[in-house]
Amino acid sequence: MSIPGKEIHRSYDEYGAIRVIDDGNKRYLAFGDTDEQSCWLKSEPLVPQHEYSRAMLMALLMIEPKRCITLGLGAGALNSCLHHHYPELKQQIVELRADVIQTAYKYFHLPRSKRMEMINMDAYDFLHDEHKRKADIIFSDIYSEEGLDVKQLSPEFLTAAHGLLKENGWLVLNCWREHQSGDCLDILRGLFTDIRGCTTSCGNWVIFAGKQENTLTSKQLKQHAKELNLKLGFSLSSSLSRLKQY
Repeated sequence: MSIPGKEIHRSYDEYGAIRVIDDGNKRYLAFGDTDEQSCWLKSEPLVPQHEYSRAMLMALLMIEPKRCITLGLGAGALNSCLHHHYPELKQQIVELRADVIQTAYKYFHLPRSKRMEMINMDAYDFLHDEHKRKADIIFSDIYSEEGLDVKQLSPEFLTAAHGLLKENGWLVLNCWREHQSGDCLDILRGLFTDIRGCTTSCGNWVIFAGKQENTLTSKQLKQHAKELNLKLGFSLSSSLSRLKQY
């Protein structure tokens, strides 16, 4: 099924098409004719519209980040939200496709800010580079027109991500429900202490892997979520109700 609206941008690189569709109220980023990579609501530009993006931000319940890394930009909804609500946060964003970066700036109002370092690079290569500073959270959301980049679930990728996190850091992975039956959890159990996940109504499986155990009780997490709901302008409570510890 095609995305409704008028196509206002199309470009091509070695990986395929990059499209922007506008229906008057929303803009969509797409890499093919029927997929929807990102959705941006003009009346609420700082609110991620996809359920999985909102679910990924539950990592904020586990840790107050000072530095985060995002692997895979899309239209930058998650990054714009963090930039606005966490003015002390430093972000590194790694995106393979240069035109995706320019499209996010031009059509989705991604901020140009000294607090957001944009890196045009393969995420796998980035993780295996030497880094002087580690992150509190790594958000990994690497997709193409064909779906999830399978390298995101490889032992080499997950081990490198683990090494780039601070001692109390968290890795957040956006996957599909079918990956629950794969080797991902076994690999994560060999690296991380606290592993949780939640599914979404659209079939995503969002994983949270912490290097240290989060000791907040269920009641404390619910209260923290209520406070974050007010801060972010949308609810984390429904995603939290589906959060499962492995």
